[in-house]
Amino acid sequence: MSRAMRVLLLDLLVERSEFGHGGNQEIILPLSDFGDVEVFLLTPQMQTIESGKCAANDGLYFISREDVPKWDEGYEFWKSCVVPMGDNEARFSRIALPFGFDDEQMLDWLNKMDVDAVVCSGSRRNVTMWEDWMEGAASLLRVASTSGSPTLGICFGHQLLCKSLGSEVSRADKMSSGIWEMELNEHGLSDELFVSRRDNGKGPEVVYSHQDHVMTVPGNCILLGSAEHNRVTAVRVLDSNDRFMPAWGVQFHPEAAKHRIERAYEWGHISKEEMLSFQKEHDGAGVLESFADVVRRHMA
Repeated sequence: MSRAMRVLLLDLLVERSEFGHGGNQEIILPLSDFGDVEVFLLTPQMQTIESGKCAANDGLYFISREDVPKWDEGYEFWKSCVVPMGDNEARFSRIALPFGFDDEQMLDWLNKMDVDAVVCSGSRRNVTMWEDWMEGAASLLRVASTSGSPTLGICFGHQLLCKSLGSEVSRADKMSSGIWEMELNEHGLSDELFVSRRDNGKGPEVVYSHQDHVMTVPGNCILLGSAEHNRVTAVRVLDSNDRFMPAWGVQFHPEAAKHRIERAYEWGHISKEEMLSFQKEHDGAGVLESFADVVRRHMA
């Protein structure tokens, strides 16, 4: 590759370091197989309006501690860090998301960022409890997924992507936490995101931890799979001619590696009951590897 792969990542679980920064590393790890990775982290849930205006004016605006007054002090702030990954490395840097943009302006900003993929993590926030910063994040996911950028929405990211494309999102009476098999339909069984499951004809067993549920499939998406407790579990975005776009939303957590779960329990970020419900092996890594392959082919 002529330059490092570049990923824009909505980092919405930053206050839970093992599921936040640790989960981010699990997402980036298969991408690093193809070379160095430059990761731009967005934390719009914590940034100031002024930093959003700077991003709108300057394009790439690297944030400092004063730009995120809502930062959770339980997790140390850093502007950037380098993480070795095999023979390569990933550089994580925090930047601001523009505020006040319409979709056309957001697409122009995204094109200027010249990124190879857009990812949105899970969050302790809820789409059904809407906050102002979600408008910009939703616009980013909407324009990324419909313009051809490889895009992956995870849990909250799945809900926000679907909401941005017209879905109804509803809140259940209780959390759904555990590992369940996702049943792939005919579209899901042939979809490249789940290529690792084609040999056995089953869907992946994956980690869920959510209370909001996507209730309807967006008009420009196709349903790929469902779980017993959650019908709209995985979707893929289509263009205006019903051709597949390299953009997906998944309700589950492919980045929740077992060692991350165990460490999160040791640090008191999840309960013993949650930890035990996540003990079974799951197939999230295969999904992330498939997404990495999509990004690599898109760059080529």
